[in-house]
This record gives sequence, C-alpha cells and structure tokens, in this order.
Amino acid sequence: MRTDDFDYFLPEAQIAQRPLAQRDAARLLLLERTSGNVADADFSQFPDLLGGDELLVFNNARVIPARLFGKRSGIHSQTPSRSTASEHLTGTVEVFLTRQLAPDLWEALVRPGRKLPVGERIIFGHGELEAEILSRGEWGLRSLRFSAHDGQPVQSHIERLGHVPLPPYIAREDEASDRERYQTVFAKQPGAVAAPTAGLHFSQTVMERIHQRGMQTCELTLDVGLGTFQPVHSEILEQHVMHGETYEIPAATVAAIAAARSAGRAVLAIGTTVVRALEDSAQHARQTGTGSLLMAGRAEAKMFITPGYQFSVVDALLTNFHLPRSTLLALVCAFAGREHVLAAYRHAVEANYRFYSYGDCMLIR
Repeated sequence: MRTDDFDYFLPEAQIAQRPLAQRDAARLLLLERTSGNVADADFSQFPDLLGGDELLVFNNARVIPARLFGKRSGIHSQTPSRSTASEHLTGTVEVFLTRQLAPDLWEALVRPGRKLPVGERIIFGHGELEAEILSRGEWGLRSLRFSAHDGQPVQSHIERLGHVPLPPYIAREDEASDRERYQTVFAKQPGAVAAPTAGLHFSQTVMERIHQRGMQTCELTLDVGLGTFQPVHSEILEQHVMHGETYEIPAATVAAIAAARSAGRAVLAIGTTVVRALEDSAQHARQTGTGSLLMAGRAEAKMFITPGYQFSVVDALLTNFHLPRSTLLALVCAFAGREHVLAAYRHAVEANYRFYSYGDCMLIR
C-alpha cells in the first residue's frame, strides 16, 4: 500500500499542547469495527460503555526524563580557531535516550551528531555525570556509556537532570507538571521514552469503577521508543523497517489472556503498544510451536502491523488519534479497516476533537 493512503487533514489548532485539567475529562469516540458507525462520548463514561466481562490489558511502562542537555568535554581538532574552540567547549549537546542496552549503556540520538565523533565525552550538570560515545549505528543512533563522578547511581542523575521527552508536535518546552501528567497512574517499570498515551486518560477514580464493575485487568511492559514513533519515509508502506522495542509479558498476564479467550471474553488492549506486544508474542509462540497463545518473558517487537494482518489476541482497542502516514495509524487501520478509521478521523476533525498525545481518544470494538 502507498504511505499516502494513510493521510488526512488536521488543523494545527487541534493538536493538543497541554493535558486537560482532569485526566478522565477527554472526549471518547466510539467506532464499530464491522459497520464503521461512530458515536461521541466522554472518557469518564468508559467503564459504563463496556460489556463488563472484558479483560483490560495495560502497558505499565514508566517514562524516563530522556532528554539530556550537556557540553562537549574537549576539542578534537588539533589546530582549532578560537571561535571553533569556543563552540566546541560551550556549545550545547542534546542527547535523546532511546533504549537502554545495559545498566549504564544507552542507545541515543545526539545533536549535533556530525560534530560528535566516537570517543567524544559529554558532560552533564556540573560534571557529576558524563557519557562517552562508543559507536555509531543505523538511523543516526549512537551508543553511549554513562558514568557518575560523585558516587551516585547514573539513573538518579538522569532522573534529576533529564527533561520529559515531549513529542515534537507539542510546540513548547517541558514543564514541571509534565513529569506527572506525561505518565500513567499505573506506570511502574522505567525505561520508556514516550508515554503509552491511551493510558493517560485513566484516573484512579476510573480504575476503581472498572474494578467495581468486576472487570479483570492485567499488565505488560513495552518500553516505548523509536519503533513506535519513527516516521515512515518510504513511499510504499510495507517497505518501512521498524525499530525494535523491548517488551515483557508476565506469566500471570499470559494465563489471564488465555483464560479470557477460552471463556469467549473480549481482550481489550489499552493502547497500540499493548497490541504490538501481544501480537508479536503470539507470532513468536506460533513460530516456536509451543501450542500456547502467548509466550511469557522478555522479547523484542519488530513486527510492522499493516492492513491485511490477522489479529489473534486483541478483540478491542482504546487508542489516541495518531499522526498521518504513521505506523500507529497503519496499525489502527489494520484493526478496524482503513476506510472506517479515516472516516472516523474526519468526524473527529469536524467535531473538534483534540489530537495526539495529550488529546482525546477512541474506543474500537
């Protein structure tokens, strides 16, 4: 399929720049997968809109403050001019952590990348944290080894010095409030560099009402990274290569999903990251011939879900609205049909819904 088959018009004013005052105050668009029918609701109604026997699967990944700003530690040119030396010594370096490879080893995007060779050291804060560029990889990625010079853990310095990695379509700097609001109330496992945004709408009140209705919930962890948000540059959608994202599915979640499927109860994925983890795990289970629906444990999701894909685990999906020509929009179109999804998006635009990470959401079933 052509990538521009997944395009749509969105006025810039409908890109949400800040969260609403209350987590559960978002609007909710209902989309029926088979008919394409849509209806408007509020997310505060979410527990009452469900049948009551669904199994809800959440991504409990916790967003880390993945944007770091530092300085170069020295000059690599042998005979720099005074202006060049000044630039090298004082110019700001931005490091965007994308994936943790080992306790103090990270994959990252670095700007300005061309001026930072392998072996360069970057100083953060007042010198208490340092990173050395070890290697260059695909997509402009670097591997960086971090070290602390004051006896404190590296992660504690990243938490203190880092900035919330707001997406580029949020046209402002991060604020103190984003540390709480760009995080779900059920976030537990640190490592994600972007929020599983469908989960941002859940308040403690909504979670309590879900459990009061007797619905079962379970969790997995997918560290949201470049694989979710990397733009599609190829004209043919299927030619896009996904960047891997690490996920972990507990044995209890595997058992809960198997029991729900056996009982004919719907599995409701809270966000596209949950869909990707579950369907990738199901693919691994088929390939290894285990005879089980899913595989517990850690793995890396590289699958690209596009229209024509046959879903084997997920029956319903809560998701935010996604960018045009994106892998996430392609996944949603695979789940509910391209025509139905794009028609729903047109309705959302006309009805002045708020879009993207801090925006409104849709329930597809």
